Amino acid sequence: MLTLINTNRMQPPIAPIGVDYVAAAARAAGIETDVVDLCLADDPAEALGHHFASRQPVLVAMSFRNVDDSFYPSMQSFLPHLREVIGQVRRHTDAPIVLGGAGYSIFAGPILERTGAEFGIRGDGEGALVTLVRALQGGGSLEDVPGLVWRRGATLCANRPAWPEPADVPVARDAVDNATYLRRGGQIGLETKRGCGRGCIFCADPLAKGHAVRCRPTARVADEVEALLAQGIDVLHLCDAEFNIPYGHAMAVCEELTRRGLGERVRWYAYLSVVPFDEALAVAMRRAGCVGINFTGPAASDEMLTGYRQPHRPADLAAAVRACRAAGITVMVDLMLGGPGETPATLAAGIGFVKSLPVDCVGAGLGVRLYPGLPILNAIAAEAPIDINNGIRRRYAGPIDLVQPTFYVSPALGDRPAALVRQCIGGDDRFFPPADEGGAAGDHNYNDNNPLAAAIAAGARGAYWDILRRLQSGQA
Repeated sequence: MLTLINTNRMQPPIAPIGVDYVAAAARAAGIETDVVDLCLADDPAEALGHHFASRQPVLVAMSFRNVDDSFYPSMQSFLPHLREVIGQVRRHTDAPIVLGGAGYSIFAGPILERTGAEFGIRGDGEGALVTLVRALQGGGSLEDVPGLVWRRGATLCANRPAWPEPADVPVARDAVDNATYLRRGGQIGLETKRGCGRGCIFCADPLAKGHAVRCRPTARVADEVEALLAQGIDVLHLCDAEFNIPYGHAMAVCEELTRRGLGERVRWYAYLSVVPFDEALAVAMRRAGCVGINFTGPAASDEMLTGYRQPHRPADLAAAVRACRAAGITVMVDLMLGGPGETPATLAAGIGFVKSLPVDCVGAGLGVRLYPGLPILNAIAAEAPIDINNGIRRRYAGPIDLVQPTFYVSPALGDRPAALVRQCIGGDDRFFPPADEGGAAGDHNYNDNNPLAAAIAAGARGAYWDILRRLQSGQA
């Protein structure tokens, strides 16, 4: 028997898509599997006690979706909560614990060492977890488990990451109470592919999901949409890093959804790269049910786009926004301000350019979350050694520890960078302005966002940025 635990407690709640996929895969392999969803539990400790009072699994699998809230003003780590849940589980069972999820995969070795869990899986968990259960039952060795991280005596061992090609997962989506998540959270996730082969210097997606795009069969994606619709789920958010990469796969997904008439029954949102994108894809997405696109800027000045290794330029962003407008798709641009090379001049130029566009809303995120092994660390080290670089922002003492929330804000923006950003924004209410360090008012951090939670309780549905946009403009 396998117990799967969703440890994510962020509110408003986001349905644990990984738990849904993994549980379905385990059950399809003939493994008795229960799900304990702490996000929906009023008392997590009581929910765990009740579960283990009648069950003794061979393995306890814990999903760790986010290491922290990835938000510079608050810098809230979720690792202490994970350790707390592990401690609670240890009081009820001697079964080994395996960790997984995107957050875990980024810091696989360090998190295993700091939590005391027996195992971890870096990468896709559907097949790997089944193989691990079989190995624990005597049907194989630990070396055969894709993505497995484990201890052999005092040595930490790590198999190759579990990034199977192609990516294919169960479509039933019946292991998690998605209807309750829709009622409480307003959106349910869906993946059309995994992995990312882009060369952005700052993004952790390749660390968690692989450095190459692994597409799912389009028919399977449409089957999954139909399965969710059968449960009353008609608002979706695609979890792809960038839906339009590759362009042909995005178009094929849209064509399949449209062919089955699903575009008339479902509303969905997606993250997209600015390129490749054109009017043809915008029209196809709208016909397939897309109502909102969040473009990863992440900047709007030539200097910063070059520094971030982005393939597009400001004119491409303007063309993408116009294509969305023509197709009737709500559009957000997410900026990541304060990276290496950012100056007051680049800040003013980028914000000024976005203000000139007919966007619906703009995320003016300040600060870059740093992750191990990414090229942005080299750019920062070129300024000064990272341990003494005065652009590093953190709330812990001692050596730099990227497992803990660690951010970079260009020193050229001065002592009050958030105030400088707000000054550039002026009175443009389409922007979600950054808060000063330690605050959250006016920003678009979703974690414990009371106005967002209240709007959802009152019936608002959609991507969280779209709900916040409507709140800010008085439409919700």
